Amino acid sequence: MAGTDNKMNENSLKSRQERTIAAISTGFAPGGIGIVRISGKDARVIADRVFRGISGKKIADMKGYTAQLGGVFSLEEKKRKKLDDAVALVFAAPKSYTGEDVVELSCHGGLYVTKRLLREVLRAGASLAEPGEFTRRAFLNGKMDLTQAEAVMGLIGAQSEQSARTAEAGSSGLLSKKIEAIRDELTALTAHLAAWADFPEEDVPVLEQTELCRNLERMEEMLSALLAAFDTGKIFREGVDTVIAGRPNTGKSTLMNLLTGQERSIVTQYAGTTRDIVEDTVQLGGIPLRLADTAGLRSTDDPVEKIGVSAAEKRLKTAQLVLAVFDASQTLSEEDFAWISALDPARTVAVVNKTDLPQNLDTAALEQKLPHMVYLSALTGEGLDTLEKTVVDLLGAKEFDPGDGVLFTERQRDCAFQALSNLKAAKETLEGGLTLDAVTVCIEDALSALYSLTGEKISDEVIDRVFETFCVGK
Repeated sequence: MAGTDNKMNENSLKSRQERTIAAISTGFAPGGIGIVRISGKDARVIADRVFRGISGKKIADMKGYTAQLGGVFSLEEKKRKKLDDAVALVFAAPKSYTGEDVVELSCHGGLYVTKRLLREVLRAGASLAEPGEFTRRAFLNGKMDLTQAEAVMGLIGAQSEQSARTAEAGSSGLLSKKIEAIRDELTALTAHLAAWADFPEEDVPVLEQTELCRNLERMEEMLSALLAAFDTGKIFREGVDTVIAGRPNTGKSTLMNLLTGQERSIVTQYAGTTRDIVEDTVQLGGIPLRLADTAGLRSTDDPVEKIGVSAAEKRLKTAQLVLAVFDASQTLSEEDFAWISALDPARTVAVVNKTDLPQNLDTAALEQKLPHMVYLSALTGEGLDTLEKTVVDLLGAKEFDPGDGVLFTERQRDCAFQALSNLKAAKETLEGGLTLDAVTVCIEDALSALYSLTGEKISDEVIDRVFETFCVGK
């Protein structure tokens, strides 16, 4: 019964791959141009049913990487209605994004026209593409590995220059090359161990334990570096939950407005103006900070302000980064020391604000509690560059190179972690005095995890999970 189910799944997959698919590949918003992409063995035939070139030349007769001007028409039998002027661009298999024949029909970017063109293409025989199906076909046809396919979606969803560079490095194959280098060394190591075990009569030299341990440690270091870079890269991809906190009137809202470049928070000389949490996302040193300007931390009898203070205290406990703001012209109070003691110095930057005023703050005492300190005038912006550098250093992002080829999805991280765990198990097995056969099994498990990372040995279920996150048309 299981064999029958597998055969049915294989047939279903084959049938799906043989379909000629189509989708709108531009954004679902008015624009200068709208593109309907068609991919599959019947792409040219289907395109010819809706497109007429002004030269009279058929799309079926066009060479790859050529275009012609014409129009797109409805499929009404009696009187075919012209929908729009259009350009047909042909990419011939296998030199296309998907590895199949691809035709892109470009019309004016009105939503109605583009959707109507897609409807006619579907009526002409194409099937509506599933999310990520164009990129999925590129992967299945060997145009890219799975890390490069995932990078496509990373590039689409990039929110900063660094996250875009990370995705671009992934799509260009830099991460794949790093994985392949580790895999090649492990494969050579496994082959040597297998030859030694299987062909003793050939006098294959045995690997000394010291040398084998050294090789395993080198591979462990490479995988550990990739995993460490993943954690740093996650900061650039997903941003950092950041709270601006402090006593009333220290300049928290002015700092919020400085960082956002607009008046997001109300600023007055009256204490307790900010009662609710004001939120926005900004870029600081290339890192997206999800900012929350909170109510001033103090004891109060005002029931509304008290709710705001309570909300601020809760956000402080969960924040990944705290910008603790202090008024340089005021001395530290007992209330200050009370909330300062609850902060984690490793994720807090003390912002000594209002440096344009005479200084009365005991910065030495403050620095003992919060060593990451910057001086700033949120009113004039002086010191903002120092705040930027301090935040980048505190988050461990100073040496991060997004163009170096790093892990950038949880699936990739999990595969790399499994490979590292198996290499550590191989070393422990070796040091525990077990046979080299047992060591080989651990190394082979590490290799299997790396093959899964690049998608060369992976189940259809995992592939489905990867591409279901894609948008339709890519």
